[in-house]
Amino acid sequence: MRKCVGALCIAAAILFSLTGCEKSSDSQQEIRFSWWGGDSRHQATITATELFTAAHPDISVRTEYGAWSGWEDAASAALYAGTEADVMQVNRNWLTDYSSDTSGFLDLREYSNIIDLTQYEPDVLEMCTVNGKLLAVPVSRTGRVFLWNETTYQQAGLPVPDSFSALCSAGSVFQEKLGSDYYPLALGWYDRMLFLVYLLQSEYGREWVADGKLQYTQAEIEEGLSRIMALEQNHVIPPLKQIAGGGADSFDKDENYITGKYAGIFEWDSSAGKFISALSSGQTLTVGEYFQDLGSYHGGFSKISLGFAISRHTKYPEACAELISALISDSEIVRTLGTERGIPLNHKAYEICSQAGLLGDISAQANRCMTDWVQFRIDPDFEHASLKGVNGVYEDVFTGLSYGDYSVSQAAERLCAGIQAAVSGESS
Repeated sequence: MRKCVGALCIAAAILFSLTGCEKSSDSQQEIRFSWWGGDSRHQATITATELFTAAHPDISVRTEYGAWSGWEDAASAALYAGTEADVMQVNRNWLTDYSSDTSGFLDLREYSNIIDLTQYEPDVLEMCTVNGKLLAVPVSRTGRVFLWNETTYQQAGLPVPDSFSALCSAGSVFQEKLGSDYYPLALGWYDRMLFLVYLLQSEYGREWVADGKLQYTQAEIEEGLSRIMALEQNHVIPPLKQIAGGGADSFDKDENYITGKYAGIFEWDSSAGKFISALSSGQTLTVGEYFQDLGSYHGGFSKISLGFAISRHTKYPEACAELISALISDSEIVRTLGTERGIPLNHKAYEICSQAGLLGDISAQANRCMTDWVQFRIDPDFEHASLKGVNGVYEDVFTGLSYGDYSVSQAAERLCAGIQAAVSGESS
């Protein structure tokens, strides 16, 4: 579901106004660098660009950054209009969704004299390759993990859940001992979609999509949706209307999470750092186990968390390549960025972080938990704009279900139809 490009260009202008910038002289090459994330990622990346420009006085970097909410719509509008940043932090689906004859990204293999691609495994680079062109360098691999607030669980007299049954039984205990505004787990609409895949793959052990076709029946999806709705009805997860009422676009900005009332989340391992930083004083966050009582398989999938790409419209591709090279391999810059974007896939960056003792934090622990468990990889169309975008299929289905606008069978039917349209190329 595509928004009006003109309206999105306005959104892009508003979003990208949340920037810091470096002034450039006439002798400098000015490039724009955009990314999304939390406050800790922003600060680390700003410092990294300052280190880069100090070492490259002929290059000026203007930074453009903000939260994820609304970011993809604004970025896609900029890409269609040809006003995107020179260097962009991108999701994998952007490489296909927003590449055309008039927009898209440069083949980074053409700049391998600047960006050392030998520091990546070939299969990792293949995940960012489209029609033989390497359109981004992958930064990290990520998957969803459980992050639990140990402090709140202790207040409820419970250990953090190590099984689905333990999670289900925690709802009534939280309500009785802590109050109706405390929940064992919080799941937004996209979290619920990922949790649905985790539930079904754990039980049935099939890829989500294969050979251009959804591998789960409508009946199986109805079963998964019913289990998620049972969590809501039994006070395990808050209704989406309640989450929306908190006024935050992500849990790290939600007072209910910050103060421990939402005592668990199902999040990307690469984001663990920002969620522990967001907690109020005295709260303790821990990485949880995957649930083995859901089935015989290791459900859930991993994906390239994000990459760095160069706009095909840039005037200074070599300067852009220099910036990317520094972000993924310069010793001081890599240490500055640490694991803000996950555990590095670049061999040199990984070694730098390891020697600096940066791989022992919660992000590294979450990443090890994920890589030890997850056996599936994300379908390339899973994050298609028609599905994941604002007002897309996922939001429509899970919001409609939680608000009571759809029955479980109606929600399952809409979800199946939307997914099949996206994977078959019928969605616009």
